[in-house]
Amino acid sequence: MTIATIVALAAEETEHHGNVALETVGYGIVALLIFGALAIVTLSYRNVANRHSHKAEAYARAHANDVQHVGHGH
Repeated sequence: MTIATIVALAAEETEHHGNVALETVGYGIVALLIFGALAIVTLSYRNVANRHSHKAEAYARAHANDVQHVGHGH
């Protein structure tokens, strides 16, 4: 046997004819789960400023004189 024959036989043994798309579905599922978890974390920060609006209003009243109104309405 020659080396070319051995390599051809080895390649023939290891070759499989499966559905490659089906083999990689796991990566899509893992990515979907990770992005879903990140979306939940992002959505948990919605409306945080309004949860503490009493603190923001108290700060605004305490520092009302610190704001300088100059320029074009800023």
